[in-house]
Amino acid sequence: MTLATATARSTKHAPGPGSDRRPTDHGAWFLVLPALLPILVLSVGPLLYGIALAFTDAQSGRTAPTQWIGLLNFRDLLHDTLFWESFRIGLVWAAGVTVPQFLLALGLALLLNQDLRLRWLARALAIIPWAMPEVVVGIMWRLVYNPDAGILNETLRDLGLGDGRDWLTGLATALPAVIVVGIWAGMPQTTVVLLAGLQNTPRELHEAAAMDGAGAWRRFRTVTWPALRPVALAITALNLIWNFNSFALVYVLTSGGPGGRTRLPMLFAYEEAFRYGQFGYAAAMGCVMVAVISVVLAFHLVGRLRGGDQR
Repeated sequence: MTLATATARSTKHAPGPGSDRRPTDHGAWFLVLPALLPILVLSVGPLLYGIALAFTDAQSGRTAPTQWIGLLNFRDLLHDTLFWESFRIGLVWAAGVTVPQFLLALGLALLLNQDLRLRWLARALAIIPWAMPEVVVGIMWRLVYNPDAGILNETLRDLGLGDGRDWLTGLATALPAVIVVGIWAGMPQTTVVLLAGLQNTPRELHEAAAMDGAGAWRRFRTVTWPALRPVALAITALNLIWNFNSFALVYVLTSGGPGGRTRLPMLFAYEEAFRYGQFGYAAAMGCVMVAVISVVLAFHLVGRLRGGDQR
């Protein structure tokens, strides 16, 4: 074989300059697999199983095989006034916790962003509620709301504002009392996120606005808020989802009572599944909640794409 022939063969089989052929690196999948496998097993798998279960008549203690019933569970759900009442309570709870939580966290983040003495200690104390498990928070606040020896009623008695009341069992006070606990428990997380956003705002912009004679409110409106807006939108959307899906905190405080006044959708689905054994019906409720969360996420993503990330 001559040198010219070998060169011609190698040139024939080599990719041209405009070719997009790239070598496939199958080893990259082995690097991703350890992180991807738990997500598939613990999140995607149960989600798909729950969706499939919603189209069956699965029940606990049933000897007959589970049957595929199509949309029957969803049809019954449309006429279930108790579920839609719990859905309304869930929306009130989510909005009632998320909005004050954001406003209070924003004020606290602005305060902790100032050059204060012992600022490190204040920041550490501010995140203590976030570090506590929800069950512990619920037990602690049950003691605070205790009608006989709770610190809240004792304070009201000392101030001469009445003999106190049973906050968690009153029809008019149960949901507001639980909302207060939800705000207290979730505010540190929102504060930390907003504080991180504030610290990423260039200090030179504030100094330039101050030199131009802008007051505190004008500096916040023209400098701080535009830089903080993407972070605020993200944490608000996440808080709405987390609060709507709340379970442990409300379960420990009231178990959905009194009279269903604090029965959130997640609590209602839990009762249908594990108290009454209606697994298929409870799975249908879960599918409806997933659909609602997906709509919230879709609106959030559309808002970010249209202008939330534009400078």
